[in-house]
Parts: sequence; structure tokens; C-alpha cells
Amino acid sequence: MNKEAAARRVILGTRGSELALFQAHHVAWTLQKHNVDLSVKIQKITTSGDKVLDSPLAEIGDKGLFVKEIETALLSGDIDLAVHSSKDLPTELPEGLMIGALGAREDPRDAFLGQAGGLADLPEGARIGTSSLRRRSQLLALRPDLEIVDIRGNVDTRIRKIAELGLDGTILAAAGVKRLERESEVSFYFSVEEMIPAVGQGVIAIEVREGDGATRDLVTVHDDAASTAAVQAERALMRWLEGGCQVPIGAHATVSGDKLILRAYLGSLDGKRFIRDSIEGPVILAENLGEQLGKKMFESGGEEILNEVREAPAGENTGYWT
Repeated sequence: MNKEAAARRVILGTRGSELALFQAHHVAWTLQKHNVDLSVKIQKITTSGDKVLDSPLAEIGDKGLFVKEIETALLSGDIDLAVHSSKDLPTELPEGLMIGALGAREDPRDAFLGQAGGLADLPEGARIGTSSLRRRSQLLALRPDLEIVDIRGNVDTRIRKIAELGLDGTILAAAGVKRLERESEVSFYFSVEEMIPAVGQGVIAIEVREGDGATRDLVTVHDDAASTAAVQAERALMRWLEGGCQVPIGAHATVSGDKLILRAYLGSLDGKRFIRDSIEGPVILAENLGEQLGKKMFESGGEEILNEVREAPAGENTGYWT
């Protein structure tokens, strides 16, 4: 153990939601487990995405909504590291910052909470609450009859809105539901083939300053090799397709031995046009595989879908890609 690192006191920045704090405490515990004399202070930071809850996310910006203020604090030195849900991280990080570690992936699937044992059990015209364009597009591709109702908020808020708005259900990331020990409220889980997850879904990311070698070394204990390769592939695909909050993109990679398989989805807002494709290859070429699949999807109809999504009239293209 590095004595200099062990004697350090670090400040960890995070959002203040119940889930974000769970993730922050998990990272703090991991760091302290490997550095018993390390002191970790958790600092809650309110982000733009947390401040405005009565407007669609597309109307208040589309990149870094849940990380910008935290990254500002990291760049200024007010905090030493930042903990995020990796699916909240924008495609390009600010100059001077980097992902220092990506933890082992929790369940990457999407979970349905409501009164149904499966998608086919939902009545015709069922009202489903979600602010995710990715989920909206894939749901409508599977069930065009569904009515999608835009809802926002943390896990507890979105579950509460099922009754408040008379919804038939909502969809949440299984990872968050499980971390908050609310699995008993899940009606069913979508398979990753049926509902391709968001880029980085289920993975806790630690962001650090590129020039802070001591903290970079410190956080490596959180890193998981398979998870890192998978997220690298997913983020490379998203970067190639220029995915942001206003583009319905899903990507999910799995690693088995030295092989990586990446599956991806790109669809229109109404789910009528979509591309599902996959690629596999050596795990050491994770980023390259993501770029290859992104390019292939772009050239096989993805460019037209992306143009259609971005040119949608105001009010139609509202939501968040996660």
C-alpha cells in the first residue's frame, strides 16, 4: 500500500439523490478498504438536471446535465474525484478530466414497474411513463399502440408518479432499483436484446483530473477490466453517432474471455424506423469495434434517422437518451 496515498484526505463529489449517494458511499468504502488510513469526505453538488424538474430535459440542454457542476468543482480543485452513473457522462469530457475507473457492472437491464407480467400483458393504449427517448423509441417499435408520458425525477418520484398520473407503469434501470433494494416492486425485466440499455448503464464511473497522478493511482482499485472494455466500446459507438440527450441510442457490450460482443440500437422517435446491429471481436480492440459498428449503422440508414430526430419540431423531441 502506498503510504502517501494512505495518509491522504480526499473530497468526493456527487449528486445528492439517494441513488447517487449510495454509489458515492460504495466508492468511498472501496477506496478505504484498500487504504485503511484514507479519509474520504462526500460533498453533494446540485446539477442543472436536478434544478429544473418541470421542463423536458431537451429544453434545458442536452449534454452534461447531471455532471457539469460536478466537473467544474473537479477542475477547480474543490473536489478530488467525482462519482457518476457512467450513462450520465457526455460523449466528450472537458479538457483536463478523464475517467479514472469504471466499476463492475450491476444488472444492465431495464426494469418495468407496474401491473404487468410482460410487455404483451399491457392493455392496448397503456400509458407508460418515461423521459428516455431510447426507451420511448424501443417501446413504440415493439408496441406502437402504447402512449408514452414524459416523467422525470429520481427513482422514488417516478415510482410515485405511476399512481399520481394514472399510469400503467414506468421503466427504470435495474441497477438503480437493485442498489436501492426495491426489486420487490419490479413486475418484469426486459432482456438486453429486447430493450438495448443505455451506454454505460449499470456502471459506476470515477472521474479525475488527468494531472492528478496520486488520485488516479488511488481509484484504480475500483476498476473492473471487463466493464471498462465494454463501456469503451459503447462510448466509442455513441461518439461516432454523435449521440446526446436528444438521440435514441442504446448500446450494450459483453465480454467473455478475450471476446467482446457489442449490440446497438438507433431509432426514430416514434419507433417506426430503427436499426439493430451487432459486432464481435477481440476485447483488446473494444474501442475500434464500437467505432466500426457506429460507422456501419450510420451508413446503413442511421444518418437519415439521426437527421429526422434532430429536425423534429419543438415539443416532439423531448426526453433523455438514457
